[in-house]
Amino acid sequence: MNEITFDDFYQLYQKESLSVLDVREVEEFEALHLEGALNSPLSQLADTYEQLDKIQPYYVICKSGMRSARACQFLAEQGYEVINVLGGMDALE
Repeated sequence: MNEITFDDFYQLYQKESLSVLDVREVEEFEALHLEGALNSPLSQLADTYEQLDKIQPYYVICKSGMRSARACQFLAEQGYEVINVLGGMDALE
């Protein structure tokens, strides 16, 4: 699985337009999220993943990196290019 530390991801995020997939629940996302991030909760991902674009890579983030790792594993099995953001949103606080 491709992974990136939150610090490296955030530096890239500030310089480039990245496709960020936030797999936290809606309430968590609404409380704090990165501008431009797409919210697709892990609990619903099996039903919504086909809406994602297979052509572009996604930086997948959650609270601490656990749910995003599971989401990355699932999405990679479906043929998506994904990078797990280690540390998640906890690293931002």
